[in-house]
Amino acid sequence: MKNIKERIWTDEAAVYKYTSEEERMLSEAYNKVGYVKDLGATTYFSTEKKRREFGAHFTSVDIFKKFIFPEIKNILYKYSWIDLFAGEGNLVLPILEAIPKNKRIEFFKEHIFLFDIQKEMIEKAIGNAKNYGIPYEIAKKNIQQRDTLQDYPDFKYLKHSFYHITNPPYLYLGYIVKSYERNLKYFSGPNEGYQDLYQIALINDLRQNIEKLIYIIPTNFLFGFSVSNKIRKDFFPFYNIKKAIIFEKKIFEFTGTNVCICFFEKKKETSQKPIIFRALKINTKIIEKEYSLSSKNFYRAGGEFDEFISYFKSSSPLKIKFYLTLEEIEKNKGPKEVKLLDVNNFYNGYFKFNTYSVNEILYRKLQNNPLFVRTLDTGSWAGRAGIYNVKEIFGVDGIIVTKEKYRTHPIQIFLTPELSRDDLILLKNYFNLMLEYFRDITDSEFLTTFKYSKSDYTRKYLGLSQTRKLLETFPAHLMISEEKQILRILIEQKNIEGIKDVLLDLNKKLENRITLF
Repeated sequence: MKNIKERIWTDEAAVYKYTSEEERMLSEAYNKVGYVKDLGATTYFSTEKKRREFGAHFTSVDIFKKFIFPEIKNILYKYSWIDLFAGEGNLVLPILEAIPKNKRIEFFKEHIFLFDIQKEMIEKAIGNAKNYGIPYEIAKKNIQQRDTLQDYPDFKYLKHSFYHITNPPYLYLGYIVKSYERNLKYFSGPNEGYQDLYQIALINDLRQNIEKLIYIIPTNFLFGFSVSNKIRKDFFPFYNIKKAIIFEKKIFEFTGTNVCICFFEKKKETSQKPIIFRALKINTKIIEKEYSLSSKNFYRAGGEFDEFISYFKSSSPLKIKFYLTLEEIEKNKGPKEVKLLDVNNFYNGYFKFNTYSVNEILYRKLQNNPLFVRTLDTGSWAGRAGIYNVKEIFGVDGIIVTKEKYRTHPIQIFLTPELSRDDLILLKNYFNLMLEYFRDITDSEFLTTFKYSKSDYTRKYLGLSQTRKLLETFPAHLMISEEKQILRILIEQKNIEGIKDVLLDLNKKLENRITLF
């Protein structure tokens, strides 16, 4: 039979158009396996294997001249300028342009010291020093190959105070475990618990009691949760941030990671007081903003969201489970057919779906839990992080994990107690409204920046712990129909203060009931 079906691909799901009932019946078997396009197809930037292995990103001279040099130009002779992860030397060697040519050699001898783990980078840095008029024999004494993460240099011989300016390697521990186990050595012993190579660099400087630091590091240092809670908790009792420049656009050729420049200064005394500083945020526009980092929140920036989920948590919250696994399918085989999206089978923007036979219990569970969380912005306004309906977006009954669980793919949500269809819609609308509200008032700072893209907004990652805690503020399972209707109207009106009042009133009523009993 010709033209059994016509397949129409939309941005949200695969839709099949049949020309007759006979064709529909003939194609049923075919439709048990297929592919669904996802809004979240991500374009990954290619990098050289060695660059990824060492976690190095190379800083241009322009970045130094525009953002760093103005802060140090009046104190050049006061310090020794060190870069322990120097690459080609672009964060320190341009200082020589401000030194008279007839004094450069002596200045270099006393004030500039560069190190890098890669031999070829050292050779390039020495070549750059020669371009500033430094003889090779002198340059090679102060520019040396060394694994400074593991072998910190001894600077007791320096005539001047140590000022560390660096763009350290950043390579997330999770990636190292998967790809480059040689780097796991950095995370053992006293470094256990840190999550990225740049964090090892920071804690090494703290242990060496270095007073002044300028670091170019991922913005997850300021805004991340588990990835950076430990380093902030350990670091900020000893250091203040005097100033920061936060980039939400691509500034390096070989990485899409958003970065910031932090100007650190050692405290005179250890203190748990809030870290207060002003920062410039640079994207399509420049915004100046004041930040206050509190030890109560692991010194994390963007605390308004955390305050809300803590203060408005329901006295009897929903119980939330994430992920549908292949193991659960195997344990619940039966006669009911369901189409499940395989998030571990993704290629070129499409997820594969398969048909599984399950028992009545799991079938009803899937029918009664049709929501999933998109933890990662896709780059389109229709694909922002939030809660969506599986059937509406992908045209399937559920989302299955057949291999590893990843936090960046679509994840199905299972709720206890189960909610009615109207309450599920109310939950979805509530969650997405509150999420967008906090994104608006904080410029999405409570979310982790993902990677650079050419989208209209900076792509962010919503953590599963954040998802859970925001869901725990939703009390519809405890509300009578009149209260739900009020909440529904407030959500439609986007009346945030009204929603807060409803949540507070409900919690007070529930607390009073508990007190009475």
